[in-house]
Amino acid sequence: MAEPESTIINTDVKQKDPSEALVIAVTTRAIFNLEEEHKLYMEKGKEEYIRHQQANQDKPLPPGTAFAFIQAVQYVNEKILESNPAEKDLFDILVLSNNSPESGMRIINSAKHYGVSSALVFQQEVQAPSTPLRVVFDGDAVLFSDETDQVFREQGLEGALQYEREMEAVPMGEGPLKAFAMHLGKMRKKFSQEKSPIRTYLVTARSGRDMGIRAIKTLREWGLAIDEAFFMDGAPKGPILAQIQPHIFFDDGLHNIQGARDVGVPSAWVPSCS
Repeated sequence: MAEPESTIINTDVKQKDPSEALVIAVTTRAIFNLEEEHKLYMEKGKEEYIRHQQANQDKPLPPGTAFAFIQAVQYVNEKILESNPAEKDLFDILVLSNNSPESGMRIINSAKHYGVSSALVFQQEVQAPSTPLRVVFDGDAVLFSDETDQVFREQGLEGALQYEREMEAVPMGEGPLKAFAMHLGKMRKKFSQEKSPIRTYLVTARSGRDMGIRAIKTLREWGLAIDEAFFMDGAPKGPILAQIQPHIFFDDGLHNIQGARDVGVPSAWVPSCS
């Protein structure tokens, strides 16, 4: 798979005060399509690039990969504030960029034009705006720790199955995006299931028959409600992602990221910690 030109969303839940917002730190080349400008910079250099940006600073940039994701996030904020105008438990989007001041001015003007901030994920075709916000998580090494993956690498499938049977009653450890998922779950609880502006999904390579029980028990132990869970038993995730059409899909496997991109799903790679 070719190396992507963009990187991944960085999500962080501030721990000091439970009323603080869920912070998503993002960069610019996903919410706005800057490929033409990037090509100009590479082919004609910095000076021509600066002249182009200055000449077009009032012309909005076209939407990029994460544009629909950010719109859906803002839709969640709007619905929460409709219910309680004093609510502080919202999404807070930080814009990160290493662009020049000339690009910065155009990006700010583009954000004002669309009414959104910006984000950076794996480059993908632009999604049509839609709601509610749909977020898909992989299981091991994303929502959960990678303990079973480590057993699988060392002892193979039979070893992993035996480990899961022995540990069935023990909740799995926390993965890198557990806190993010828990905060989404906290936001969802502000609404009835029918009216929630957020839907979350688990799409995991685990089999429902042999390895799904512990995953479900772990979610129950955490108090994390997932709208739908799909146990793929090693099957490709692309077809089910094509049906869900999430605004963002988090996975630690680059082959799964590629499968998602093949069906037009914006994806974010979660690097393994081990």
